[in-house]
Order: sequence, then C-alpha cells, then structure tokens
Amino acid sequence: MTPISQEFAPPFKLISPFFILGGVFYVLTAFFLFFFGVDDLSFLNPKVISFTHLFLLGFVMMTIFGAMAQLVPVVLEVGHFGVELFYSIWPLLLIGTLLMVFGFLYSPALLPFGGVTVLISMMIFVGEIFLTIKKVKKFNVVMSSVLLANTFLFFGVIVGLVMSLGYAGTIVVDIFSLLKAHVYLVVGGYLSITLMGLSVVLIPMFGLSHNFSLKPLHRSLYLMSASVLFVVISSLFKVDNLDTIGYALSVIALLIYYYQVFSIYKTRARKENDIYAISLMFSYISLLVSLALGVFSMFINYEPLLLSSAWLMFFGFFGFAITGHIYKIIPFLVWFERFSPLVGKEKVPMLVDMVPNNSTHAQFVFTAVGVTLITLAILLQNEELIGAGASFMVVGAFALLRSILYMINFNK
Repeated sequence: MTPISQEFAPPFKLISPFFILGGVFYVLTAFFLFFFGVDDLSFLNPKVISFTHLFLLGFVMMTIFGAMAQLVPVVLEVGHFGVELFYSIWPLLLIGTLLMVFGFLYSPALLPFGGVTVLISMMIFVGEIFLTIKKVKKFNVVMSSVLLANTFLFFGVIVGLVMSLGYAGTIVVDIFSLLKAHVYLVVGGYLSITLMGLSVVLIPMFGLSHNFSLKPLHRSLYLMSASVLFVVISSLFKVDNLDTIGYALSVIALLIYYYQVFSIYKTRARKENDIYAISLMFSYISLLVSLALGVFSMFINYEPLLLSSAWLMFFGFFGFAITGHIYKIIPFLVWFERFSPLVGKEKVPMLVDMVPNNSTHAQFVFTAVGVTLITLAILLQNEELIGAGASFMVVGAFALLRSILYMINFNK
C-alpha cells in the first residue's frame, strides 16, 4: 500500500467548489438526456458533442481536478508549487465548459472563446502539477502516471482548441482526423492513466490491501501510452492501420489494469461491501462490457455498438469510479480538517457516519438502472428506453448532489 501523508494537504475550502460544481454538472448532464432522440445518436451530432463536453469537462474534469489538488501533494509528499492557483481553475473551467456547450448547440462562434478559457484553466492546472512534480526527488510508478497523464492532457487540450477553431470556421482542419487524436489524448492518455495511477493508492488505502504486485500497472501504463501515441500519429499523419494497433493495445492495457485492481481486491482486509465497493464493482463490470462492445464494433459495422461502448466507458466506468471515490474522499477530507483536532478531547464521528446511507444507495440504484437502460436504448435504437433511462439518471444525479452537499456540510 502506497503511504499517504496529510502533511501537505491543502485546505478543504479550496477543494469543495470542485466537488459541488461537479455534482451540479452531473445533474445538468442527466437532464440533457431528455433532449435526445434516436436520430441524434451519432458521434458527429452537435448534441452528442455538446453532451460529451458537459459531462467530461463539467463533471469528470471538475471532480478529478478537485481530487488531484488534494491527492497529488499527499502522494508525492511535497507541497503544492502554488496552491492558490486552484482558486482560479474552477471559475475558468466553469465558464469555458458553458461556452463550449452552448457553442456546439447554438453558436459555433462561441467555441474559440470557450476553448481558450478551458485551455487557460487546464494549462494552469498542468503547469502547477508539473512544477509540483519537479520538487520530487525520487519517482515511483504513481508519480510517473501523474506525469504521463498530465503530459497527454497538455497536448489533448491543444488539439481540442484547434478543433474548436476549425468547427467555428476560423481555420480549416480535418476535424474527424483530429477527433481521434483528441479523444485518445484526453480519455486514454489523461483520464485512464490518472485513474490507473491513483486507484492503486486509493483502493488499497480504503480496502486495507497489502502485499500485491504493481507489475501489472507498469505494463498497463506502457501499453496505454503506446496506444495513445499510435492513434495520435495515425490521426495526424494519416498512417494506415496504426490506429487499429493502438485500439488493440488500449484494450489489452485496460484488461491488465482490471487484473491489477482484481488482485488488489483479493488482498483486502476490509471485506464489507459498502457503497464504495459496490460502486467500483459496477464500474469495472461496465469497463469489461464496454471493451467487449468496442471490440465487436471493430468487426461489425454498426455505429450503435461503438456509441454504447463509449456510453458505458464514460457513465459506467468513469462515472461510478468517480462517484464511488467521492463517498470516501470527501468524508476523509472533511473529517481531517474539521474533527481530527478534536481527537482525544471529545467524541468525534467515524467516516462511515458522514456518508448519507439513503441517498448514496439511491444514487447507485437509480444511476445503475439508468446507465443500463440507455445502453440498451442505444443498441436497440429505442427512443422510449432513452426517456426511461434519463428519468432514472436524473433521480440518481440529484441523490449524488444531495450526498455531496451533506458530506461537505456535515457537522456532528
């Protein structure tokens, strides 16, 4: 288990806006689903592009940035280079996300402004992380994953800005070719590698796992990095078949990562299946199903297969991995700041007391049903199932937001 030190943790008031805004964006994303019809289900449809950015920038990136603000200095055991910079990241990311969402839906002229604003927020984040990593004297695999992930994010955001300029008509570019590079740099390069690196810290810490090998993680990181490079080179320089090799490597990398998580899970000392554990179970089951659908789509020319794979990857795998960790990270941070000084002086709550049981389980059940229904809706091209799934997703999203606010404001 990787050692965790709270000596370098930033104040929670710095981090809480990221989690609150992430919850709000998750609700907005769920409501967005009501506006989809079967005819809208295509990767290049403006609704799909807007929806994807609302979820990835508003919920996924906002939440991950908040968590990374806390976890990076703790894992690296060095102080932030400039922790105050995080006060500017969430407002810029908020504004940039909204501009991009409305730009894709209503006015492409807004996209360059949204793209530049998102670029500035992410460059502040990446620059701060790089300067923090520079203070580390000895690297391990977790630190390497942070460095790799943020390098891919840097280039992914630049490609995204070029695409937004092309979409707005400011410059002439091959948007479809750049799309593959952008998706793989951000999703494969940043999100996947970030999750790989941090999960081998957080899952053992929360599950009390010991004596497991990190060799699968090393292999997974190498293969995922190679897959991203192959897809990017294929996209930018029109190299035939190199992208297919990249896709295959990414599938292998994620399967090896799944084995890594499974090996950690087997060595855990804490056996109870709380909301964190069952969220991760659904997350990794979604990963396997998503990979299976993605592999099938390489042999069967049926776009809904790839769309359903992407849906499960985003809302099943990333979504439940993030929400599951929210139920551990926020109580831990609130307890450490608010109640740890009282230890030995008066009775303090346990972490489990700070998690609202009803709303967390409601979030899991309703969101899991919603994700499943919409997966079927995409595969079957059924509009009624989209509406049913959206209804479940909205209830689950409100339950998540309620849980976040409850944990942040918890007071004995």
